[in-house]
Amino acid sequence: MRFSLSLSLVASAALGALASSPSDLKIDVTLPVECDRKTQKGDTVQVHYRGTLAANGNKFDASYDRGTPLSFRLGGGQVIKGWDDGLLDMCIGEKRTLTIPPELGYGNRGMGPIPAGSTLVFETELMGVKGVPNPESIVTKASSSASSTLSEASEAASTKVAEKIANKVEEAAEVVGTMLADTDDVQEHNEL
Repeated sequence: MRFSLSLSLVASAALGALASSPSDLKIDVTLPVECDRKTQKGDTVQVHYRGTLAANGNKFDASYDRGTPLSFRLGGGQVIKGWDDGLLDMCIGEKRTLTIPPELGYGNRGMGPIPAGSTLVFETELMGVKGVPNPESIVTKASSSASSTLSEASEAASTKVAEKIANKVEEAAEVVGTMLADTDDVQEHNEL
């Protein structure tokens, strides 16, 4: 009885810690697009973006203002981790809003107009992928497809959270097991 109660308390604490974790990247697909080839790690992509601070909505940068998308190798560490992760599996013409916590952005360093510890919001649009022909026309997904895409993304995020919870529960079970093993000794401990 004590074991299951202790395990339940530890599991609840682990779940609470995960649920309030600020390091989760939020991806909102604002214009879902159909395509045969989605972005992959290692692709050189061209992305238009507008970056704002989540705290007050102030814009700090925008490629749209310069008229030229940013080109970089996806997953290569050339941009912040929130971009490397948030722009995977994207179609040319697709638009996403990425809400990036400090841990996946600039962390505790200030960067120009971006204060240290800032959560960033980027409106992004994939303009092209090097070596992949641009489609003759952009085909947006129907509402039901958009819901399907969002539910797929939600399912993937839920799976990731479930895996984290399972790992934390397993760690907690080991700790509780060790505690019980230490307290269930038949021999008396008079050291104290």
